[in-house]
Amino acid sequence: MPSSSTVIQKIVSGGQTGVDRAALDVAIECGVPCGGWCPKGRRAEDGPLDLRYPLQETPSDEYAQRTEWNVRDSDGTLILTLGFPLTGGTAQTVECAKRLRKPHLVHDLAAHPSPSAVLAWATAHQLNVLNIAGPRESRCTGIYLCARRFLHQFLCATPPPVGDRRSRSGSWSDPASGQPTGGGATPPSQSVG
Repeated sequence: MPSSSTVIQKIVSGGQTGVDRAALDVAIECGVPCGGWCPKGRRAEDGPLDLRYPLQETPSDEYAQRTEWNVRDSDGTLILTLGFPLTGGTAQTVECAKRLRKPHLVHDLAAHPSPSAVLAWATAHQLNVLNIAGPRESRCTGIYLCARRFLHQFLCATPPPVGDRRSRSGSWSDPASGQPTGGGATPPSQSVG
């Protein structure tokens, strides 16, 4: 079976905390091109989205337009969850995919799924541009880290780096205090001595 890097040529996501942010962070770390749409003003629940995420702003600051445009501009959508039912923007993503007749797969990370199942689905549907969506961190505590681990195995064919200290929002945390040190795809500087 081909690897995800030979099937998936680009990751699309909306940049919200949780699954969206995990998808972008992992794509950047693994060298997979990424992009997508975010609301006007780079709106996210934790403040304006960092410019390191290569997203375009929609004309509206509403999340619904961003969700629909990301589904529309992708070959298919992977929705990662931690249990059911699907609510809010996650449910809207499924409805958009159905309405636009785009392939979509809902994957419950609580069931410890295999990345090979997603790869088989992506290969069967010949997906080159994959939209990755799911709940935001404030609605599903822990989803960022679970999605990040899963996506690292799927996109990079490796587990996340040992000692990964990312917080639930995707920013790095101080190992002593556990407090955020700021966002970034790379860890903050570490002092020696």
